[in-house]
Amino acid sequence: MSRLTLPLLSALLAAGLLAGCSSTTEDKTAGWSPNKIYSEARDEASSGSFDKAVPLFEKLEGRAAGTPLAQQAQLEKAYAQYKNNDKAQAVATLDRFMKLHPASPAFDYALYLKGIVNFNEDLGMFSWLSRQDLSERDQKAAKDSFESFRELVTRFPESRYAPDARQRMTYIVNSLAQYEVHVARYYYARGDYVAAISRAQTAIADYKEVPAIEEALYLLMRSYDALGLEQLRDDARRVMETSYPNSDYLKFGFKQKDNPWWKFW
Repeated sequence: MSRLTLPLLSALLAAGLLAGCSSTTEDKTAGWSPNKIYSEARDEASSGSFDKAVPLFEKLEGRAAGTPLAQQAQLEKAYAQYKNNDKAQAVATLDRFMKLHPASPAFDYALYLKGIVNFNEDLGMFSWLSRQDLSERDQKAAKDSFESFRELVTRFPESRYAPDARQRMTYIVNSLAQYEVHVARYYYARGDYVAAISRAQTAIADYKEVPAIEEALYLLMRSYDALGLEQLRDDARRVMETSYPNSDYLKFGFKQKDNPWWKFW
């Protein structure tokens, strides 16, 4: 067998590398119409292959640029990213959509989806009523979620997504108040009554007419009592007796953690 000359060998290697590169960068959607790409992306998403759906929606954004289909692709890409547990990318996609399309008829949905992404990373409509208490979760995400829902119900009060957004807003406010009470109770259990009073007062001052206020008042009363501040203790007790005349806290003291306050069944 004759030896290959060095120039010929180099040429063959280069050709092989080029062939390898071309095969790895081949775009299977090159000859597809925008509608074909959209159909394939939807099929992947419907089957739960969100990681495969995302790049197809990205292709569609470029192919159908400037059309309503491109806007639809952006929104569905954000949803696929959310379902693929890529929260940061989903939020970034939605922020970009709202910046580029402020007059879009789907703007209310973009706000709603952004609220959902921050509310909980892997829950759908109404399935968020699970045992996990948001007061034990990321408070910044809860606040970001609240802001998205608030903008939705303020700007689009008649939106089909507004009723659910309002329910979630109530839930978030209650949970943020409960978070303050969790912290107050933590300090109380460790004998740091001054810190417990501070957090209980924060809950009472910042959140009105929410279930957590009952326990906040009780913590306030007990902390004042532990510090020997009898006048303040009695004042807190009077407020509690007036606001919650049948309170189990006054009858039985602290209760064991059971179902979350929002669990109705």
